[in-house]
Amino acid sequence: MSDESLVRATWRALLVPRRLIPILAVTGPLLVAQASYSADPLAVPIAVLMSALFVALAPVTYRVLFPGGLDLSHGAVRLVLYGAVGAGTVLSVGVAVPRILGMGEHFLGDRASLSVCIAMFLVGGWGLARDIGHEQALLELTREAEHARLLALRAHLDPHFLFNTLNAIAEWCRQDGAVAEDAVLQLSAMLRVLLQGVKSSRWPLKQELELVRALFSLHRLRDPERFTSEEAVSDGLGEFLVPPLAVLTLAENAVKHGPGAGHGGKVTLTAAPSDGGVELTLENPGPYAGPRAGSDGLPTLERQLQLQFRGKARLAVGPAADPGRTRATLWIPPLDEGAKR
Repeated sequence: MSDESLVRATWRALLVPRRLIPILAVTGPLLVAQASYSADPLAVPIAVLMSALFVALAPVTYRVLFPGGLDLSHGAVRLVLYGAVGAGTVLSVGVAVPRILGMGEHFLGDRASLSVCIAMFLVGGWGLARDIGHEQALLELTREAEHARLLALRAHLDPHFLFNTLNAIAEWCRQDGAVAEDAVLQLSAMLRVLLQGVKSSRWPLKQELELVRALFSLHRLRDPERFTSEEAVSDGLGEFLVPPLAVLTLAENAVKHGPGAGHGGKVTLTAAPSDGGVELTLENPGPYAGPRAGSDGLPTLERQLQLQFRGKARLAVGPAADPGRTRATLWIPPLDEGAKR
Protein backbone atom coordinates (compact mmCIF):
# COMPACT_ATOMS: atom_id res chain seq x y z
CA MET A 1 0.00 0.00 0.00
CA SER A 2 1.39 3.43 -0.98
CA ASP A 3 1.68 6.21 1.59
CA GLU A 4 -1.11 8.11 -0.17
CA SER A 5 -3.56 5.20 -0.06
CA LEU A 6 -2.47 4.47 3.52
CA VAL A 7 -3.36 8.02 4.53
CA ARG A 8 -6.78 7.82 2.86
CA ALA A 9 -7.51 4.40 4.32
CA THR A 10 -6.57 5.61 7.81
CA TRP A 11 -8.78 8.70 7.59
CA ARG A 12 -11.71 6.59 6.38
CA ALA A 13 -11.19 4.15 9.24
CA LEU A 14 -11.29 7.02 11.75
CA LEU A 15 -14.83 7.88 10.64
CA VAL A 16 -16.14 4.51 11.79
CA PRO A 17 -18.43 5.18 14.80
CA ARG A 18 -16.54 2.89 17.17
CA ARG A 19 -13.47 5.12 16.69
CA LEU A 20 -15.12 8.47 16.01
CA ILE A 21 -17.20 8.39 19.21
CA PRO A 22 -14.18 7.85 21.52
CA ILE A 23 -12.27 10.57 19.64
CA LEU A 24 -15.11 13.03 20.25
CA ALA A 25 -15.37 11.85 23.87
CA VAL A 26 -11.71 12.83 24.41
CA THR A 27 -11.48 16.00 22.34
CA GLY A 28 -14.86 17.36 23.50
CA PRO A 29 -13.79 17.91 27.13
CA LEU A 30 -10.59 19.58 25.91
CA LEU A 31 -12.65 22.09 23.96
CA VAL A 32 -14.87 22.69 27.00
CA ALA A 33 -11.85 23.15 29.29
CA GLN A 34 -10.19 25.51 26.82
CA ALA A 35 -13.36 27.60 26.57
CA SER A 36 -13.90 27.62 30.35
CA TYR A 37 -10.38 28.52 31.45
CA SER A 38 -9.31 30.82 28.61
CA ALA A 39 -10.47 34.40 28.12
CA ASP A 40 -9.08 34.94 24.62
CA PRO A 41 -11.73 34.56 21.87
CA LEU A 42 -9.23 32.62 19.72
CA ALA A 43 -8.76 29.97 22.41
CA VAL A 44 -11.53 27.69 21.14
CA PRO A 45 -10.37 27.80 17.49
CA ILE A 46 -6.88 26.89 18.72
CA ALA A 47 -8.31 23.88 20.59
CA VAL A 48 -10.31 22.84 17.51
CA LEU A 49 -7.16 23.10 15.36
CA MET A 50 -5.14 21.03 17.82
CA SER A 51 -7.83 18.34 17.97
CA ALA A 52 -8.17 18.26 14.17
CA LEU A 53 -4.41 17.91 13.69
CA PHE A 54 -4.30 15.12 16.25
CA VAL A 55 -6.98 13.16 14.37
CA ALA A 56 -5.44 13.90 10.97
CA LEU A 57 -1.77 13.36 11.82
CA ALA A 58 -1.25 11.11 14.84
CA PRO A 59 -2.53 7.71 13.56
CA VAL A 60 -1.34 8.43 10.00
CA THR A 61 2.16 9.30 11.17
CA TYR A 62 2.38 6.14 13.25
CA ARG A 63 1.17 3.91 10.40
CA VAL A 64 3.56 5.51 7.89
CA LEU A 65 6.54 5.16 10.24
CA PHE A 66 5.56 1.70 11.50
CA PRO A 67 3.54 0.03 8.69
CA GLY A 68 4.10 -3.42 10.17
CA GLY A 69 3.69 -2.38 13.81
CA LEU A 70 6.25 -1.11 16.28
CA ASP A 71 9.66 -2.15 14.96
CA LEU A 72 12.93 -0.98 16.49
CA SER A 73 15.16 -2.98 14.13
CA HIS A 74 16.47 0.31 12.71
CA GLY A 75 17.14 1.64 16.17
CA ALA A 76 14.90 4.20 17.83
CA VAL A 77 15.13 6.68 14.95
CA ARG A 78 11.52 6.22 13.84
CA LEU A 79 10.28 6.30 17.40
CA VAL A 80 12.15 9.56 18.00
CA LEU A 81 10.73 10.93 14.75
CA TYR A 82 7.21 9.98 15.85
CA GLY A 83 7.76 11.74 19.16
CA ALA A 84 9.14 14.80 17.36
CA VAL A 85 6.06 15.00 15.11
CA GLY A 86 3.77 14.81 18.13
CA ALA A 87 5.68 17.35 20.20
CA GLY A 88 6.16 19.64 17.20
CA THR A 89 2.48 19.61 16.31
CA VAL A 90 1.29 20.32 19.86
CA LEU A 91 3.89 23.03 20.57
CA SER A 92 3.27 24.71 17.22
CA VAL A 93 -0.46 24.95 17.78
CA GLY A 94 -0.33 25.51 21.54
CA VAL A 95 2.60 27.97 21.68
CA ALA A 96 3.87 29.22 18.31
CA VAL A 97 0.53 30.03 16.66
CA PRO A 98 -0.88 31.88 19.74
CA ARG A 99 2.28 34.02 19.93
CA ILE A 100 2.04 34.87 16.23
CA LEU A 101 -1.60 35.84 16.73
CA GLY A 102 -0.80 37.86 19.84
CA MET A 103 -3.02 35.76 22.09
CA GLY A 104 -2.89 35.91 25.83
CA GLU A 105 -2.63 32.95 28.14
CA HIS A 106 -4.90 30.01 27.46
CA PHE A 107 -5.56 26.64 29.08
CA LEU A 108 -3.86 24.45 26.47
CA GLY A 109 -0.82 26.74 26.43
CA ASP A 110 0.09 25.89 30.01
CA ARG A 111 3.16 23.65 30.40
CA ALA A 112 1.23 20.92 32.18
CA SER A 113 -1.53 21.00 29.56
CA LEU A 114 1.03 20.88 26.74
CA SER A 115 2.67 17.81 28.30
CA VAL A 116 -0.70 16.09 28.58
CA CYS A 117 -1.57 16.98 24.98
CA ILE A 118 1.74 15.60 23.70
CA ALA A 119 1.18 12.38 25.61
CA MET A 120 -2.38 12.12 24.26
CA PHE A 121 -1.12 12.73 20.72
CA LEU A 122 1.48 9.95 20.95
CA VAL A 123 -0.56 7.39 22.87
CA GLY A 124 -3.81 8.15 21.04
CA GLY A 125 -2.11 7.94 17.65
CA TRP A 126 -0.52 4.63 18.58
CA GLY A 127 -3.80 3.18 19.85
CA LEU A 128 -5.86 4.25 16.84
CA ALA A 129 -3.21 3.17 14.33
CA ARG A 130 -2.79 -0.19 16.03
CA ASP A 131 -6.54 -0.80 16.05
CA ILE A 132 -6.85 0.11 12.37
CA GLY A 133 -3.87 -2.04 11.46
CA HIS A 134 -5.25 -5.06 13.30
CA GLU A 135 -8.65 -4.61 11.68
CA GLN A 136 -7.17 -4.46 8.18
CA ALA A 137 -4.89 -7.42 8.88
CA LEU A 138 -7.92 -9.41 10.02
CA LEU A 139 -9.81 -8.46 6.85
CA GLU A 140 -6.86 -9.54 4.74
CA LEU A 141 -6.60 -12.84 6.58
CA THR A 142 -10.32 -13.36 6.09
CA ARG A 143 -9.97 -12.74 2.34
CA GLU A 144 -7.04 -15.16 2.15
CA ALA A 145 -8.94 -17.75 4.15
CA GLU A 146 -11.92 -17.46 1.80
CA HIS A 147 -9.56 -17.77 -1.17
CA ALA A 148 -7.97 -20.85 0.37
CA ARG A 149 -11.41 -22.36 0.93
CA LEU A 150 -12.35 -21.75 -2.70
CA LEU A 151 -9.09 -23.36 -3.80
CA ALA A 152 -9.82 -26.28 -1.50
CA LEU A 153 -13.29 -26.68 -2.99
CA ARG A 154 -11.86 -26.58 -6.52
CA ALA A 155 -9.21 -29.11 -5.55
CA HIS A 156 -11.77 -31.51 -4.12
CA LEU A 157 -14.08 -31.14 -7.12
CA ASP A 158 -11.42 -32.56 -9.44
CA PRO A 159 -13.16 -32.83 -12.85
CA HIS A 160 -11.19 -35.97 -13.74
CA PHE A 161 -12.38 -37.69 -10.56
CA LEU A 162 -15.96 -36.54 -11.07
CA PHE A 163 -16.05 -37.61 -14.74
CA ASN A 164 -14.65 -41.04 -13.90
CA THR A 165 -17.19 -41.45 -11.14
CA LEU A 166 -20.09 -40.37 -13.36
CA ASN A 167 -18.89 -42.68 -16.15
CA ALA A 168 -18.80 -45.54 -13.68
CA ILE A 169 -22.33 -44.70 -12.54
CA ALA A 170 -23.48 -44.62 -16.17
CA GLU A 171 -22.10 -48.11 -16.71
CA TRP A 172 -23.75 -49.38 -13.54
CA CYS A 173 -27.07 -47.93 -14.72
CA ARG A 174 -26.98 -50.44 -17.61
CA GLN A 175 -25.65 -53.32 -15.53
CA ASP A 176 -27.00 -52.93 -12.01
CA GLY A 177 -29.48 -50.20 -11.17
CA ALA A 178 -29.24 -50.75 -7.44
CA VAL A 179 -25.46 -50.26 -7.43
CA ALA A 180 -25.81 -47.16 -9.63
CA GLU A 181 -28.39 -45.69 -7.28
CA ASP A 182 -26.14 -46.33 -4.29
CA ALA A 183 -23.21 -44.69 -6.11
CA VAL A 184 -25.30 -41.60 -6.92
CA LEU A 185 -26.33 -41.30 -3.28
CA GLN A 186 -22.70 -41.65 -2.16
CA LEU A 187 -21.53 -38.97 -4.58
CA SER A 188 -24.40 -36.66 -3.63
CA ALA A 189 -23.68 -37.06 0.08
CA MET A 190 -19.98 -36.44 -0.47
CA LEU A 191 -20.58 -33.26 -2.46
CA ARG A 192 -23.03 -32.02 0.16
CA VAL A 193 -20.46 -32.53 2.90
CA LEU A 194 -17.75 -30.89 0.79
CA LEU A 195 -19.85 -27.75 0.41
CA GLN A 196 -20.53 -27.75 4.14
CA GLY A 197 -16.84 -28.22 4.91
CA VAL A 198 -15.56 -25.18 3.03
CA LYS A 199 -17.85 -22.99 5.15
CA SER A 200 -16.44 -24.21 8.47
CA SER A 201 -13.14 -23.54 10.21
CA ARG A 202 -13.14 -26.83 12.13
CA TRP A 203 -15.29 -29.89 12.52
CA PRO A 204 -15.04 -33.28 14.32
CA LEU A 205 -12.48 -35.76 13.05
CA LYS A 206 -15.20 -38.41 12.71
CA GLN A 207 -16.91 -36.24 10.10
CA GLU A 208 -13.67 -35.86 8.17
CA LEU A 209 -13.07 -39.62 8.27
CA GLU A 210 -16.54 -40.31 6.90
CA LEU A 211 -15.64 -38.11 3.95
CA VAL A 212 -12.36 -39.98 3.44
CA ARG A 213 -14.17 -43.33 3.48
CA ALA A 214 -16.65 -42.03 0.90
CA LEU A 215 -13.74 -40.90 -1.28
CA PHE A 216 -12.08 -44.33 -1.15
CA SER A 217 -15.39 -46.02 -1.91
CA LEU A 218 -16.04 -43.81 -4.93
CA HIS A 219 -12.53 -44.39 -6.27
CA ARG A 220 -13.15 -48.13 -6.12
CA LEU A 221 -16.43 -47.95 -8.02
CA ARG A 222 -15.03 -48.93 -11.41
CA ASP A 223 -12.38 -51.28 -10.06
CA PRO A 224 -13.15 -52.74 -6.62
CA GLU A 225 -9.75 -54.50 -6.59
CA ARG A 226 -7.86 -51.34 -7.43
CA PHE A 227 -6.66 -50.88 -3.86
CA THR A 228 -7.58 -51.65 -0.28
CA SER A 229 -7.78 -49.25 2.63
CA GLU A 230 -7.13 -49.69 6.30
CA GLU A 231 -7.94 -47.32 9.16
CA ALA A 232 -6.65 -47.19 12.72
CA VAL A 233 -8.04 -44.37 14.89
CA SER A 234 -7.38 -44.20 18.61
CA ASP A 235 -10.42 -44.19 20.88
CA GLY A 236 -11.75 -40.80 21.92
CA LEU A 237 -10.49 -38.86 18.88
CA GLY A 238 -13.80 -38.71 17.02
CA GLU A 239 -14.75 -35.34 18.51
CA PHE A 240 -11.30 -33.77 18.10
CA LEU A 241 -11.73 -30.68 15.91
CA VAL A 242 -9.73 -30.61 12.69
CA PRO A 243 -9.72 -28.29 9.64
CA PRO A 244 -12.34 -29.52 7.16
CA LEU A 245 -10.96 -31.30 4.09
CA ALA A 246 -7.41 -31.38 5.48
CA VAL A 247 -7.26 -35.17 5.83
CA LEU A 248 -9.30 -35.52 2.64
CA THR A 249 -6.59 -33.63 0.76
CA LEU A 250 -3.99 -36.13 1.97
CA ALA A 251 -6.30 -39.02 1.11
CA GLU A 252 -6.85 -37.70 -2.41
CA ASN A 253 -3.15 -37.20 -2.84
CA ALA A 254 -2.51 -40.76 -1.65
CA VAL A 255 -4.99 -42.25 -4.12
CA LYS A 256 -3.94 -40.03 -7.02
CA HIS A 257 -0.21 -40.73 -6.76
CA GLY A 258 -0.60 -44.29 -5.48
CA PRO A 259 -3.30 -46.52 -6.98
CA GLY A 260 -4.22 -43.80 -9.48
CA ALA A 261 -0.69 -43.89 -10.87
CA GLY A 262 -0.70 -47.68 -11.21
CA HIS A 263 0.75 -48.64 -7.82
CA GLY A 264 -1.45 -51.33 -6.37
CA GLY A 265 -1.58 -52.05 -2.68
CA LYS A 266 -2.97 -50.77 0.57
CA VAL A 267 -3.70 -47.18 1.62
CA THR A 268 -3.49 -46.83 5.39
CA LEU A 269 -4.76 -44.05 7.65
CA THR A 270 -3.88 -43.74 11.34
CA ALA A 271 -4.85 -41.14 13.91
CA ALA A 272 -3.35 -40.99 17.38
CA PRO A 273 -2.98 -38.42 20.17
CA SER A 274 0.35 -36.59 20.15
CA ASP A 275 1.66 -33.62 22.17
CA GLY A 276 -1.83 -32.61 23.21
CA GLY A 277 -3.06 -32.63 19.61
CA VAL A 278 -3.62 -35.39 17.08
CA GLU A 279 -1.24 -36.87 14.53
CA LEU A 280 -2.72 -38.22 11.31
CA THR A 281 -0.69 -40.40 8.97
CA LEU A 282 -1.56 -41.57 5.48
CA GLU A 283 0.57 -44.08 3.60
CA ASN A 284 0.09 -45.14 0.00
CA PRO A 285 1.83 -47.51 -2.39
CA GLY A 286 4.26 -45.86 -4.77
CA PRO A 287 7.63 -44.18 -4.18
CA TYR A 288 7.78 -40.53 -3.14
CA ALA A 289 8.69 -38.42 -6.17
CA GLY A 290 9.05 -35.04 -4.42
CA PRO A 291 6.93 -31.90 -4.83
CA ARG A 292 5.15 -31.68 -8.15
CA ALA A 293 5.12 -28.45 -10.16
CA GLY A 294 1.65 -26.97 -10.62
CA SER A 295 0.12 -28.99 -7.79
CA ASP A 296 -2.81 -27.36 -5.99
CA GLY A 297 -3.71 -29.84 -3.27
CA LEU A 298 -0.80 -29.83 -0.82
CA PRO A 299 0.16 -26.14 -1.35
CA THR A 300 -3.46 -25.18 -0.67
CA LEU A 301 -3.50 -27.33 2.47
CA GLU A 302 -0.22 -25.78 3.67
CA ARG A 303 -1.63 -22.29 3.15
CA GLN A 304 -4.85 -23.24 4.96
CA LEU A 305 -2.87 -24.56 7.94
CA GLN A 306 -0.67 -21.47 8.02
CA LEU A 307 -3.67 -19.13 8.03
CA GLN A 308 -5.51 -21.07 10.70
CA PHE A 309 -2.72 -22.10 13.05
CA ARG A 310 0.00 -19.50 12.40
CA GLY A 311 2.74 -22.11 11.97
CA LYS A 312 1.72 -24.35 14.89
CA ALA A 313 0.41 -27.22 12.73
CA ARG A 314 2.97 -29.51 11.08
CA LEU A 315 2.77 -31.23 7.69
CA ALA A 316 5.43 -33.52 6.24
CA VAL A 317 5.35 -35.65 3.07
CA GLY A 318 8.15 -38.01 2.12
CA PRO A 319 9.26 -41.64 1.77
CA ALA A 320 7.72 -44.14 4.17
CA ALA A 321 9.71 -46.61 6.24
CA ASP A 322 8.65 -49.38 3.85
CA PRO A 323 10.47 -49.10 0.50
CA GLY A 324 8.29 -48.07 -2.41
CA ARG A 325 5.69 -46.29 -0.25
CA THR A 326 4.93 -42.64 0.51
CA ARG A 327 3.92 -41.19 3.87
CA ALA A 328 2.12 -37.94 4.72
CA THR A 329 2.01 -36.88 8.37
CA LEU A 330 -0.15 -34.06 9.72
CA TRP A 331 -0.07 -32.86 13.33
CA ILE A 332 -2.95 -30.64 14.40
CA PRO A 333 -2.74 -28.67 17.67
CA PRO A 334 -5.59 -28.68 20.19
CA LEU A 335 -8.34 -26.10 19.88
CA ASP A 336 -6.94 -23.69 22.48
CA GLU A 337 -3.67 -23.43 20.50
CA GLY A 338 -5.26 -23.02 17.11
CA ALA A 339 -8.03 -21.01 15.57
CA LYS A 340 -11.32 -20.87 17.45
CA ARG A 341 -14.25 -22.51 15.84
